[in-house]
Amino acid sequence: MSVTAARSDGGVNSDIEASAVGFAHPALFYADMAGYLAATVAFITAGLDAGEPVMVAVPGPNLDRIEAELGGRSEQVRTADMTVAGRNPGRIIGSVLSAFADEHRGRRVRVIGEPIWAGRSTTEYPACVQHEALINVAFAGRAATILCPYDTRQLAPQVLLDAARTHPVLIEGASETTSRSYADPLKLAAGYNESLPEPDSEADVEVLVFDAAIGARGVRRFVHDRAVAAGLSPDRVSAIRCAVGEVALNTIMHTAHPGIVLVWVQDAQLVCEVKDSGVITDPLVGRRVPAPHDGAGSGLFLVNSLCDLVRSHHGEHGSTTRMYMRVAA
Repeated sequence: MSVTAARSDGGVNSDIEASAVGFAHPALFYADMAGYLAATVAFITAGLDAGEPVMVAVPGPNLDRIEAELGGRSEQVRTADMTVAGRNPGRIIGSVLSAFADEHRGRRVRVIGEPIWAGRSTTEYPACVQHEALINVAFAGRAATILCPYDTRQLAPQVLLDAARTHPVLIEGASETTSRSYADPLKLAAGYNESLPEPDSEADVEVLVFDAAIGARGVRRFVHDRAVAAGLSPDRVSAIRCAVGEVALNTIMHTAHPGIVLVWVQDAQLVCEVKDSGVITDPLVGRRVPAPHDGAGSGLFLVNSLCDLVRSHHGEHGSTTRMYMRVAA
């Protein structure tokens, strides 16, 4: 699927270079590995030649191919397997992209980030779109270029249409254009703030209503027992127990009503959900690297760091935070 138009002058990447004083967020549509490698390696080498710190965060097999093409220059590039570092889309902005940019403050950075690949589930996808939209908010005005590849052979048409809505510039082969579909990132992210689907009808859902008397400790104990019963390894039991405890602590500290924890197993994942009356309006909550004494945002950043996936729904009358942990690591 092509959503770009060839430039009349035949130029490529001029919009990226013209944005060198601010933030650039182009999408790269590729139809085969030759095109993928040609574009990504050229992007990387141009950054290295300009003295820019470069990071490549893409799925492992693509990362191996890029490193092979770079040869000895691969040692100059920071790398991350996005299927690990970005398994939860909610952690990519803070733990991957901002962490790298903050490490090189005062210098322009260049990043390839591939957060959406053919193996992404329909459960993960809304969080991926929110991530791609909110990059434009989190990095507004920063000296960074983040190139996001999209595989046009394997990704659904809706994914490519969403890519055009989340990226101001689109590149495909020798064509480059300003995206006519680019949307207000806050409105687009809010559009994916959708009600979460109910558990499968056959799921055995266990429920705990908690307040300050039960406390976060009681919530952690409740989750711990069910995570062990589900067969999670000890380190993953500890991670999900801590994550749900952080959300419960926010409920106790920042709301006036009891919260509800629901736990069930679905699709080989332990799912833990916290419902409360809290109202969250910051679209980047939990995605920023927290400052000292950052309140609820600090705890939610930890939650994103610990879980395989975090989905949330925020409304006028309350919030739902759903945390997923695969039974097998």
